[in-house]
Amino acid sequence: MRYQQEISQSNVMNEILNMQINDMAKVTFDCSCGRKHFLDIDKIVMGQGVISRLPEVLSDCAGENVYILCDQNTYQAAGKKVKETLEGSDFQVKCTVLDSGDQILIPDEKAVGKMFMELEADTAMIVAVGSGTLNDMAKYMSSKTKIPYTIVCTAPSMDGYASSGAPLMNGGRKISYTATLPYAIVGDTDVMKDAPMRMIHAGYGDIIGKLTCLADWRLSHELTGEYYCETIVKLVQKAIKKVVDHRKGLEQRQEEAILYLIEALTLTGVAMGLVGNSRPASGAEHMLSHYWEMEVIAKGENPELHGIKVGVATPVIAEVFDAMRDVLPESVKEMAPSAQEIKTLMKEAGAPIHPQEAGLDRDLFYRGILEGNTVRERFSILDLAVQEKRIQTIAEKITREYYPKEA
Repeated sequence: MRYQQEISQSNVMNEILNMQINDMAKVTFDCSCGRKHFLDIDKIVMGQGVISRLPEVLSDCAGENVYILCDQNTYQAAGKKVKETLEGSDFQVKCTVLDSGDQILIPDEKAVGKMFMELEADTAMIVAVGSGTLNDMAKYMSSKTKIPYTIVCTAPSMDGYASSGAPLMNGGRKISYTATLPYAIVGDTDVMKDAPMRMIHAGYGDIIGKLTCLADWRLSHELTGEYYCETIVKLVQKAIKKVVDHRKGLEQRQEEAILYLIEALTLTGVAMGLVGNSRPASGAEHMLSHYWEMEVIAKGENPELHGIKVGVATPVIAEVFDAMRDVLPESVKEMAPSAQEIKTLMKEAGAPIHPQEAGLDRDLFYRGILEGNTVRERFSILDLAVQEKRIQTIAEKITREYYPKEA
């Protein structure tokens, strides 16, 4: 049964900041920013062994048809257990395993078409078992069919679990489609702590990217008057701090560190849902990542994980902030991290920071800084550098630093 949690405006900041992620489903409140925020996700369940609770989570469609969507890797990681758990509780289960061979699954016309072709008309719930790509595909299908979907997270690798956007490939370009929020998010740390370390590093990179992202949002607010919510910013900052404070535990796969990481990734998705767009989680560092990814895919090559590229892009964007510091509003100066701070945070978690580690050649790296602001219509530090006619000088300087032998 759906319900709403009402929070009075006078206590909203403290109430929201002190809520546990598992208690944030269906939260609604009148915020000091002047908006009423509402999160249309019915259930969020994070913790150890929570896959066993799936029959309870999906009790509204007990005995009905459930469509499980996996790839060959996520089926082994958790899909098989999800299937057996639901079948053991009298759900009618159909499971489609998308096989990408030795390559990563690309959410293109072929994969999306296969997903739709396998869907049965009387399906009551879509259950995606995976991370970024499978979550995006399932939420897109949900928006088109009006069938609710649940995501069972297999890796703490990205922040899109609770977001409404679905980036898919169409005609060789990555296009973000408006989709839908999940009915439920289930994050089992027993599964996620065993995810490939590259995916854990990707999730960490995505979280560190929020540091420049929030500075970008403040910059746009100061210079263009774009809407800005202090409550949402503090919510994201609190989540970032918990991850950063436990960063050294990630390489040891410490359960607490993994839990804080998936909670933060989910919470930044929640922040996007509360605001109604991706501003609390995506700034210029994401524009760089998307620019690089589209160029790589256009060549027919496999892109690096999104969060790895965001982690690589974040110190680059921090350096752009450093270079533009003389024209930044004071409030932005206070928020924007230095490039050295970002590099230290990445190194101490063992995460990649060099573009070469993400397979980027010098030319693509350079063009990304020059043209990254064209990826989407959202004001960022890159736009300010373009307006001030300093972007080329900055791009050349940063590129020389990262590719000194090719200067």
